[in-house]
Amino acid sequence: MKDALKRISALTKRNLKEILRDPISLIFLIGLPLFMLILFYYIFHNLTAQFEMRYLAPGIIAFSQAFLTLFVGLLMSLDRASAFLIRLYVTPAGSYEFIAGYVLAMLPISLVQSVLFFVTAGIIEPSFFSVNMIWGVLCSLVTALLFIGFGILFGSVCNEKAIGGIASIVISGQSVLSGMWFPLEGIDKNVITVMNVLPFRPAAQFLQHIVSGTEAVFDDIIKPLLIVLAYTVVITTAGILVYNAKMKRQ
Repeated sequence: MKDALKRISALTKRNLKEILRDPISLIFLIGLPLFMLILFYYIFHNLTAQFEMRYLAPGIIAFSQAFLTLFVGLLMSLDRASAFLIRLYVTPAGSYEFIAGYVLAMLPISLVQSVLFFVTAGIIEPSFFSVNMIWGVLCSLVTALLFIGFGILFGSVCNEKAIGGIASIVISGQSVLSGMWFPLEGIDKNVITVMNVLPFRPAAQFLQHIVSGTEAVFDDIIKPLLIVLAYTVVITTAGILVYNAKMKRQ
């Protein structure tokens, strides 16, 4: 167990360095969503409640986490294509250690995203600072696991050339199907049902209701959380199974 933890720690540090080595990744992961948070708040917050900071900031966090899919998938696919993992295959490290290394490398980045966005939201709107904000930061790690799971699956299935296009589906899904940019009144009920069944809207709703507070705990927090967790388990498990199969083949 001690040796396994050392190997996971080493892989985590290596993966984190690979992500941070590219400054463009930081722009997409942190800079772009932060700019959107500030811009959309000042343009729209007086027009609709959707752009009040208690809804906008958690929604932006879920949106920014969708980019984790791209970077996890890209890193995994590049590693599979290089001699890096091939050399690791002859070591005692197991596949779960490789996967844990990718997951743990992404969580600190997600945590920095959440803290930075929430602190920025509080500076702009001081009433945003509350105990719920702290809970929001902690709970954002749960939604981050969903998008990391997508990245593990795509990185196990696709090569580095296909990752960008496939990951953009998740990013677009979180943007369009979360309902954070437009009012849902007047939209066809069947469309709303699809949005509620897919994980994108529940991910945003879960964080929004954690931060803003709610009396309907089951419908607004527990139900979205269960949907997010269910997708996370299924998608991550599928990614691990595919990864194991390809690892044995190599």
